Amino acid sequence: MMKPKYTTIIFDLGGVLINLNRQNCLKAFRELSYDSIDLMLGEYRQKGVLLALEEGRISPEEWRDSIRRCISVSVTDKQIDDAFNAFLVDIPVEKLRMLRRLKEKYRVVMLSNTNKVMFESKIPELFKIDGLKMEDYFDKFFLSYEMGMSKPSSEIFKRVAEELEIAPQEALFIDDSLANIEAASKLGFQTMHVEPYTDFSDKLL
Repeated sequence: MMKPKYTTIIFDLGGVLINLNRQNCLKAFRELSYDSIDLMLGEYRQKGVLLALEEGRISPEEWRDSIRRCISVSVTDKQIDDAFNAFLVDIPVEKLRMLRRLKEKYRVVMLSNTNKVMFESKIPELFKIDGLKMEDYFDKFFLSYEMGMSKPSSEIFKRVAEELEIAPQEALFIDDSLANIEAASKLGFQTMHVEPYTDFSDKLL
């Protein structure tokens, strides 16, 4: 039996569209004398205060203060944010152009475990190419810190389907985390698992 054709494509952000470098981030924080980031910053899911930041349970100010309490040197908000943003490398141009082409045929949506610090600073900058901005590539954004929940919780996928007014089977969900893929698949979403730093546009265009 053929799978039903999807009308909506739901993209994860980090590791799927944005190239990440965890070691860059760890190094930047170590230069601020903060080593605990290593225990919280994961490739696919965060822990501790980072998870709280991603789920909107603490503010960026509270998160920065939690870092300051762990180090003996004085650091500015910008120094902390810059170290955090070192996790984000770039978005390949071909992926941005892929999004534009897909948007002509499908509803293109972002579902990301992300945080206010990155999403209001470096992330929008990475989308600026060909005179376009981040909002030009997506029809809707689902952000963990605004929703108060994160992947792979089944609730976040249910909320997405509900707000898009679709059955899960009508959407293709793309992520680099197998845990997220499995959670979406159990609810009926069509899924595509991709590896970081790979071009998968030929599977969609």
